[in-house]
Amino acid sequence: MSDTPAAASGAAAPASRTNASRTNGEDLDEHGLPKDRLLPRTHISNAIDRFILKTGHLASWIWVALIVGIIVNVTLRYVFGRATVWLEELQLYFYAIGFILGLSYALAYDRHVRVDALAERWSARTRAWVELFGMVFLLLPFSVAILVEAVPYVLTAVRLNEGSPAPGGLPYTWILKSFIIWGFALIFLAALSRTLRCTALLFDRPRAL
Repeated sequence: MSDTPAAASGAAAPASRTNASRTNGEDLDEHGLPKDRLLPRTHISNAIDRFILKTGHLASWIWVALIVGIIVNVTLRYVFGRATVWLEELQLYFYAIGFILGLSYALAYDRHVRVDALAERWSARTRAWVELFGMVFLLLPFSVAILVEAVPYVLTAVRLNEGSPAPGGLPYTWILKSFIIWGFALIFLAALSRTLRCTALLFDRPRAL
């Protein structure tokens, strides 16, 4: 009889760990990050991924704001007969910001669309080699190129205090343009994290956790 409470507590422990290993509908690993069966994790990649995870969860509220904006706009237009240019532009801004911030989250946690017809037949090392090639020779240089061009583009918009050319449109459109920098900076970090995880698998550098 003395073993019964211990057995019960032992049975309850896995259940509590299971509940604790899920957040926002995602299965988490021992590092508190979404599970990834392909690539190992490193200290640096974990730090980057945690930052991207928090940014992605914060950015997800933009979609709530977008839905509210759509409902308000439709109500004003079809119930009260009032058209609001600034509200229509705000919806487009929310849409653009939500996507450009969400790209890094999708990349870091492998939520983007892949062509798996070939990849699913490859070994983990082959897939890591292909991903490493894509990161080093495609995504990382592309992100840097966009950032190099975006910084002066946004600074010019700030200096001119750009606003919407439409009558009744939103002012300060440079705020929207600034998200090109933030979005691609996050994409660069996500690509760097994936690159480190690929090298950890292929070369054991940096050392996997």
